Amino acid sequence: MSTKGDSPGTNVSPRLCPWWRCDPSPGRPWWKDAVIYQILPWSFLDTSGTGIGDLQGIIRRLDYVASLGVDAIWLTPFYESPMKDLGYDITDMLDIDPLFGVMKDFEELLSIAHDMGLKVLIDQVWNHTSQLHPWFVESASSRTNPKSDWYVWHDPRDDGSPPNNWLSAFMGRSAWQWHLGRRQYYLANFLPCQPELNWHNPQVLEAVLDLARFWLDKGVDGFRIDAVNFFVEDPALRDNPERTPEMGLPDGISPDNPMVRQQFVNSFCRPEVFERLPAIRALLDEYPNVVSLGEVTLAEDSISLSGAYVQGDNRLHLAYNSSLLQDCPLSMTMLREVIERTLSNFPDQGQCWMVGNHDYGRFRSRWTGTDQHGQPYPEVAYHMMAALLTCLPGALCLYQGDELGLPEARIPADIPEDRIRDSFGKALYPVLPGRDGSRTPMPWVSRAPQQGFTTGGQPWLPIPRRHRALAVDLQTNDPSSLLNTWRRLLHWRREQPALHSDAITVLETGEPLLAFLRGDSGGRSVFCLFNTSGRWADFHPSRHGLVDCPLQPSLVIHGLNAFGEDHVCGGVLRCPPYGALVMER
Repeated sequence: MSTKGDSPGTNVSPRLCPWWRCDPSPGRPWWKDAVIYQILPWSFLDTSGTGIGDLQGIIRRLDYVASLGVDAIWLTPFYESPMKDLGYDITDMLDIDPLFGVMKDFEELLSIAHDMGLKVLIDQVWNHTSQLHPWFVESASSRTNPKSDWYVWHDPRDDGSPPNNWLSAFMGRSAWQWHLGRRQYYLANFLPCQPELNWHNPQVLEAVLDLARFWLDKGVDGFRIDAVNFFVEDPALRDNPERTPEMGLPDGISPDNPMVRQQFVNSFCRPEVFERLPAIRALLDEYPNVVSLGEVTLAEDSISLSGAYVQGDNRLHLAYNSSLLQDCPLSMTMLREVIERTLSNFPDQGQCWMVGNHDYGRFRSRWTGTDQHGQPYPEVAYHMMAALLTCLPGALCLYQGDELGLPEARIPADIPEDRIRDSFGKALYPVLPGRDGSRTPMPWVSRAPQQGFTTGGQPWLPIPRRHRALAVDLQTNDPSSLLNTWRRLLHWRREQPALHSDAITVLETGEPLLAFLRGDSGGRSVFCLFNTSGRWADFHPSRHGLVDCPLQPSLVIHGLNAFGEDHVCGGVLRCPPYGALVMER
């Protein structure tokens, strides 16, 4: 499929693949190269007039999701919850919260998605519950009840202070919360209302597996497993060592976050987690073609740690990490270092690329949002990065709205201080803005009230005015839009056998060009070239052994000039600022 053009996007109408098309690499697990579209039900589409999105809203827009060319959807929590943390504080994981609908709505969603050829992954929150969960209510009632050891409890020190120095990953203060009834502290690595389950107790693992069976029996295609590297803490409850300035910061963490004062080696990121994974994998293996996607973040080295979660047949299938969430400008050096480290830590593949989600900001606001000269990136830079993400080996998570290029909402310019909903944001504003900026509702129709998100009055979070120009209806009608570039890229990706393989060879290039070869065992390969800068750059194929192999353009973003014979390896390829080129060999 050739998608050529000189505009920031591409100017050929996409050739849509049938939603039910077969895997282009028979026998290869579907999840190895899956593009997973993350849906935040709160902000997708409201059909009930409450100002909050719902399951019926997702159903109504599944045709849009399928048109993107993705393989699966991932739904963030829709379970019963007091909603102190976007539903990640759960009171019943076996039922639907009335905010989003009823179980029949979910079953309808699952059926329609499958009819369209879309897999459905759902969030599983096994690290903690709400403090209102019946398990915790029972556990907190005494020190002798049957669930007394289902959470992490400990006596205070002699002076009444918490058992150790562990800090909350969210709040930057003690991770221990005093419970007056039990006269003990309980561990809460996130919000105080989210007590940690005790994974040292085998009964907890059995209870978690029962929750998983319920949804697997309903026919879901897998789980995104929340905070998997937080499951187990040091059984001796040793203090976390202090961080020194020479150590730098964990991947994806702002230097303003109070948690950076410590090395988080005892409160989470413990090796004991790996002892629990075989039981989870064994259950999943009972269900054909089901996948597990682990969230591994807030680690000292999230690439190596996430790689460990997928090594071997008794761990998880996929893991994503925060390695691309860089607070530095785009460069070949940065991207190549992340790619090569990722490849070396995922020898059997299993990597899932992620550049934005509901916790870590938006694709459009990554890499500080400016180039090395402090200037905003031009539109074409995001088209180029979309092409790069499409061409990398492994799976990819694409967060709703990132295909539109939505910038993060600003606080208080877009979201007034009194409209902040994120508990983390409320607690730390204005030092840290929180996460609401990447959670605002989808703009569907530019000229409709509330941009077509709700028929009610006020959405749960304000929709920034500057999102109106990026609405789905406008971008659908613009061949050069980022939305249509993502559509073309993802449908094109499906038709490239060379991209459905583990093989990649990163070429030795200097700034600003990033180049690599992708190929499969059948001898089919593609050459991929990306300009990470705002200046023209020349690539000499002959210097990289690309001789006697005519290259035919398969994908061009933002034009290309070829000198010498037309698109033959002996010539020179002039790559424009933030240009992308893929050529078939």
